[in-house]
Formats: sequence, C-alpha cells, structure tokens
Amino acid sequence: MASLADAGLAGQIGGPGPANGRLPIEEDAVATAADLIIRSRGPWLTFDTGAPVPRRGPEMNELGERADLALAVRDGLIAAIGPADEIRAAWRGPMEDLGDLLVMPGFVDPHTHPVFHGTREAEFELRNGGRSYVEIAQAGGGIRNSVRRLREADEDTLAEELRARCDRFLALGTTTVEAKSGYGLSLEDEARSLRAIRRIDARHPLDLVPTFLGAHEIPDEYREDREGYLRLLVEEMIPTIAEAGLADFCDVFCEDHVFSVDESRRILLAARAAGLRLRIHADEIAPTGGAELAAELGADSADHLVAASDAGIAAMAAAGVTAVLLPGTSFFLNLPRHARGRAMIDAGCPVALATDYNPGSCHTQSMPMILTLACLHYGFTAAESLCAATVNAAASLGLGERRGRLAVGMDADLIALDAPNARFIPYQFGDNLVRTVVKAGRVVLRRPPLAIGAGA
Repeated sequence: MASLADAGLAGQIGGPGPANGRLPIEEDAVATAADLIIRSRGPWLTFDTGAPVPRRGPEMNELGERADLALAVRDGLIAAIGPADEIRAAWRGPMEDLGDLLVMPGFVDPHTHPVFHGTREAEFELRNGGRSYVEIAQAGGGIRNSVRRLREADEDTLAEELRARCDRFLALGTTTVEAKSGYGLSLEDEARSLRAIRRIDARHPLDLVPTFLGAHEIPDEYREDREGYLRLLVEEMIPTIAEAGLADFCDVFCEDHVFSVDESRRILLAARAAGLRLRIHADEIAPTGGAELAAELGADSADHLVAASDAGIAAMAAAGVTAVLLPGTSFFLNLPRHARGRAMIDAGCPVALATDYNPGSCHTQSMPMILTLACLHYGFTAAESLCAATVNAAASLGLGERRGRLAVGMDADLIALDAPNARFIPYQFGDNLVRTVVKAGRVVLRRPPLAIGAGA
C-alpha cells in the first residue's frame, strides 16, 4: 500500500506542515497563550451534549452542532472552545483558519487487523466464484494463509508496512485505531506483531491501541492438538504478553469453526486474570452465544454480531457491552444478511462502528465508507453513524473521557471535512472529504479544499 509520501503529501504527516492556513493574531498582554487556535465558520459537530458516554438510543442523534467556533489548544488538549470572537479575544497564538469546513472529532476505529504481510486478493476472486469464507478457511486459506505469510516477515518489515497503513488511516480522518495481532499464532510471532504496533505507536501521530488476538484461529501445527494450543494460549502466551505490557486488550474469535463459547470463556478468563481487558468476535456467522458471553464477562465490546440472537442483544444492553458493528465486512463478503444495528440501538445497546480492516474479509481503512454502509444496511441516521464512529467507538476502548468529543479537557484530535453538513458525509460515498487532520493539537495533514456539490 502506498504511503502518503508516495502520494506526494510528504511533510504533511508527523509535523505542523507548511504555513498555509496559519494566520497570526494580534497578541494582547491580557490574553492567554495557546499552542494553536483553530477556527471555522462552518458547522462544528462537537458531540458535547451532556449525555452520558457511551451514547444510547435517541442520544446518538445529538451532534452538539454549532457554527463559527474556535478552540484553543494547550499541551495537546482542548483548553477552550466557544464563539470565535470570544476565543480570539481571550487567547493568543498561531491560528489555523479552516474557512467554512465542517469540523468534528477524528474518527476512532475500534476494530482493525493492521499487522499483516501480503494481501489476499486471490481469495476475493474465489468468493466471487462461489466459494464461501468458511470453505476457503477450511481449505487452508483465510487467516491461516495470512499466518504463513506473516511468519516469513521480520519485525522491521511488519513495522514499516504498518507505518504506511497508519499514514492512510490519518489521511482518511481516523486519529485512533484499535490494532489487533492475530496473524502470528505463536508466542514469538504474536509478540513480534505487538512490538511492531508499540513501535509505530511511539513514533507516528496516529494512536494505536494494541489487542492480543492469539485466539484468532488454530494454527497449522496444532490442527491435531486443539487442547495443546488452548493450553499454550492460557498458560504461556497470555501471561507473557500481559507481563511484557504488549497489549491492552485480549480478543477471541468465538465461532463454531474457530473457538467455542466454552473455549472462549476459558481464554478470556485467563486474560482477565492477567490484567487484560476483553473484546470478543461474536456471532458473526451463527448465533453461537458470543453476545451472551460478552455480557456474562462484562467485555468492553462484542464485535460483528451479524447473527446475534434477541437474547444476546438484550443481555449486551443490560450489561452495557458496546456492540461494535462492521458493515464493511458483510458488504465485502457479499453476505445475504447484516447485523441488526437498528434493533440494537432500539434495545438500548451502545453501538459503535469500525472498519475491520484486514487483508482477507474487509480490505478498507475508510471510516466514511463504513458510515455510508451503516446508513444503508442498518437504517442508521447520519448522526447515529457519526456518533458510533466517534463517541461510542472511543468509549469501547476505554477512551470515552479523552476522545470522540470536542470539549474542554479532551484530546485535541479533530478533522475538517469539505462537507456542508453532517448528512453529506455518508451521502458522498467513495470520496475522501477530509481536508485537515489535527492530532494532539498538531496539524498533521492538510489538503486544498474541494469543490463540493458540483455534481449532477
């Protein structure tokens, strides 16, 4: 995958970039110094509504929309936000004038698999020819295909490929990403993947939240010794990964052809005992009880949920488990059904959206495209999809008090889009409307404005 440097945008990620758009403001001895002041006359989607985090039900339609605002940044945090004239009178410092662009929090992507080596476009054609995802996996393709390829790559290669993918996430307006391992399936290879995530997180503007997914599949060498791999996970891999501080979360692929509910419970209880937080790939293909298990264990999220039962949805709502929905995966696999996102919102579940970026079942990094699919396949409003990709996504990662909203004390992670209103974002599918990305109070990407609304 090409990096932003390859696309001619070198210098626009990782630093403040060129000075265009920066306007000096008159310094006043009474004013407070800011590291940066950001102003736009266009709509601001602050999501600062006073509703609890994560948002549920009708609260997901509340955008906290205002116009002609400015915010002041100090030490990477939002120090003040309010009417532009008031902020400019009270604060001094360099100003980023965004004109009439729409401003909102950066997207938070709470489910990705970005550490891999080699792509699987051949399997895309096999599926188009009539082979199912499960059939391909059982024949040695799918996850096991990616495992064989990743084991051929050294840590420097994995880190460099991940860095380029992080460039792409930022270019598409995503400022925080949950990053899973899961294509190593041995202690050495899983640790190498997680070290690559930690390395890039330390030096790239994008924030990566690492998740251990050693329970992604049974590796080839354990196909005849399933119990042996379970013991390896529970007794060696999880304790070692946790002790080394390589992951914040543990995930498991709970499905009939991968790990059963009982096996998943065993793995997740070991992870909890080691100090890791819990996520679950649940009920993607069949209603196996993964959603109910997530509720039982108080997991931070249950993800996929295409086949989740009514009882599973009700249990998640009662337990406060965030339903992380992945409409891009159902779309890319050309499945005949989709997760019942509308039913989950109506049942009171906190709902988030994610790309599920990976080399096999959903090869996209575009959160805006995910918003479009959520509106089409789940019947979400534009506001619900945006809330699910910011406020609730951040909350599912334990970051609800830091990211996903524009309010005093929050991280200064925001994006500016060439869009006249919130509804336009999922409407204009297939384009990248993001013009400016600010991460931790620094402008890390700029593009010239587009001429929108000029089509037929």
